[in-house]
Amino acid sequence: MKARTFALLLTGAATILPAAAFAQTAEEVPATVAEPADAQAAADPGDIIVTAQRREQSILTVPIAISAVSGDALATKGIANSADLASAVPNLQVSSPYGSTQPNFSLRGISVANEYNSNQASPIGVYIDDIYLASRTSHGMGLFDLDRVEVLRGPQGTLFGRNTTGGAINFITKAPTLEGNEGYAEAGFGNFNTYTARAAIETTMVDDQLGLRVSGNYVKGDGQIENVAPGGRDANSQNTLQGRATLRIRPGNGPLDIKIKIYGGRDKGTQAAVQGLLPFRTGLGFFQVNENRIGFNRTEAYGASATIAYELSPSLTFTSITSRDGGKQNLQQAADGSPLDVLDINWQSKFQQFSEEARFNYSSEKLKLVAGGFYGWDRTITDNTFNIGGALGPGVNGGFFQHYRQVRRSYAVFAQGDYSLTDKLVLTLGARYTQDRAKYDDGYAYLFAGNVGGPQLPLATTVPCLGVAGTCAYDPAARYSLPGRNNALTGRASLSYTFDSGTLVYASYNRGYRSGAFNGGGYTSSAGITYIKPERVDAYEIGIKGRYFGMLTLSAAGFYYNYKNQQVQDTRPGPVSFLVNAPKAEVYGAEGEARLRLSPAVTLTAALGYLHSTYKELTLQSTVLNGNDLPFAPRFTAQAGVDLSLFKSGSDGLTISPSVAYFSRQYFSPFNEKDAPGTGQVNSELQQGAYAKVNLTAAYTIDRFTFKAFATNLFNEKTYAYGLDLRGAGFPYNFLVPSTPRTYGGSIRVAF
Repeated sequence: MKARTFALLLTGAATILPAAAFAQTAEEVPATVAEPADAQAAADPGDIIVTAQRREQSILTVPIAISAVSGDALATKGIANSADLASAVPNLQVSSPYGSTQPNFSLRGISVANEYNSNQASPIGVYIDDIYLASRTSHGMGLFDLDRVEVLRGPQGTLFGRNTTGGAINFITKAPTLEGNEGYAEAGFGNFNTYTARAAIETTMVDDQLGLRVSGNYVKGDGQIENVAPGGRDANSQNTLQGRATLRIRPGNGPLDIKIKIYGGRDKGTQAAVQGLLPFRTGLGFFQVNENRIGFNRTEAYGASATIAYELSPSLTFTSITSRDGGKQNLQQAADGSPLDVLDINWQSKFQQFSEEARFNYSSEKLKLVAGGFYGWDRTITDNTFNIGGALGPGVNGGFFQHYRQVRRSYAVFAQGDYSLTDKLVLTLGARYTQDRAKYDDGYAYLFAGNVGGPQLPLATTVPCLGVAGTCAYDPAARYSLPGRNNALTGRASLSYTFDSGTLVYASYNRGYRSGAFNGGGYTSSAGITYIKPERVDAYEIGIKGRYFGMLTLSAAGFYYNYKNQQVQDTRPGPVSFLVNAPKAEVYGAEGEARLRLSPAVTLTAALGYLHSTYKELTLQSTVLNGNDLPFAPRFTAQAGVDLSLFKSGSDGLTISPSVAYFSRQYFSPFNEKDAPGTGQVNSELQQGAYAKVNLTAAYTIDRFTFKAFATNLFNEKTYAYGLDLRGAGFPYNFLVPSTPRTYGGSIRVAF
């Protein structure tokens, strides 16, 4: 039955609405040059150059399901933050209990599910300029001065490494071209008193040898969710400042190419809104809350990197990428949605990371080979406070304090080669061997008495303690530690065939891997702090992509996943939070994208995704959940848009770009609509029904000036972005986070 279902999907993938990957034309994407084999494809319209296989290729020649969105297209579609990417990529969802901070990326149903702790790695690898970002806090970035974003769907465990069971997202920033001087400055204003400013300047000190690009981004706006509590802050405000500088050195325009980048940013907007205790929802609109303690989400991220490429010969290049990154988060979250102090949390973490990747690229007539090694180190230090009103009895406030340090190291060697069996048939084989070593130490937690934000009186040690919270005497010297280690062999095998027309068809097998993990949510007892098994995905895929009639680009893919050991949270009586493995899940589906240029004035884009993702074996809270859908995995997603160019004269003219994104029903919990007996759960609340959101932009360019107007969520669709079961943990409500309402505004940009 499975084989028949998979065969039908793969057959249907060739006829379903296929895909051009929202690509802009090659003329719109500077700073890359295709390999000689791809030169003709790259010169045609409707194409884009990507580095999905660690070398530059036309997107239409890469046998991978990939969406690429140029920096200009991000602006056209109103995508200003990584959390907005779902509106442009099929089978992608983005959610978070913290607004745009620490986003949960879900690709083809694979995500962190109901896990929300900052120490966990995302199963969707997130990269900036090929540099892996270990901390999920750093994933919630504002998007500015980008060349493009590449979203690779499916396991990428060969060239992109660990923690890519679902795929990888690579943000490619603009770098100096070493040709001339240019830049831009943009200022805007929108509703909720939102001020925006962006700028970039690039200067070439020595043609073809030395250049510098500096860019920045600023956003400041009032809360987008009204708080009716007297004197309370509005939720979902914005206050972001980011900067980046890239120096490029190519001595004598020779074989050595060096890029040195530094960046930094901070965000200190108010927390995401929470809908909680139902009695305090009476009389409120969807975009209103009644909360006495709306907190701030303060995050910082910074780093430096050096990318050194040396062309040893016309066929062999060596590349080294070294990076050092850090940051912190301080999230103050009133989690009850009421004027009462029922649940107030302060999430605090500091993170550091270092990584080094060294690789060789070899190219000959028959063989394209990438091989190298990787080392990564990251550390997270966490201090969380959970204030639970009346935790010890009526009128006696208290809660839990938690501290731990997590250190992870990853070592890997990898190789992948494309061998031309004929001039049209290519065999790809790749493998990666990874060793992951981790340690959870300096762990302690205790139960305390005290008010929110006030002094704490420790009462009982809960970590280390194997018993029910409050049963172990307080010991300030008690510490808990635990090692973790695992090894993995991942790989890729594929066959691709290119017809005389240029149409590419491929079939592939990929194995993905997400390293084992510690339970960062264990603070009421050390019984739940364990190191659990890594996730594994065996993925089978076929696809097709090509260009037709000189005006239409299409691609489509069908896939089947055997998904083992997804890492999910299980809250048990005590209360004790366990991180456990879901033994088995099954995922299959299809997706496609299309781009049609009807005329120089009219371009249509469309995408469609179908997804069936279910647990085959899973029991949480003694409740069998076999057959339930995976969280954040709607069955259908669709996007469509049109770019209308009017009054064009050279680069001058008016462009109007409406777009719509549709998502069918999705669940926020593995329980779907089932309730664990005796818990008081109402898990049917934890879902979002089908909806569509419409965005609209209009840009008028005259000479060096561009005047832009925009509206996102034009019809003010009321949707939830996230939901979490709190009834099962003993609270009289569930935790629901509404998405933001309609936003609109305008900007002026000048290029120089």
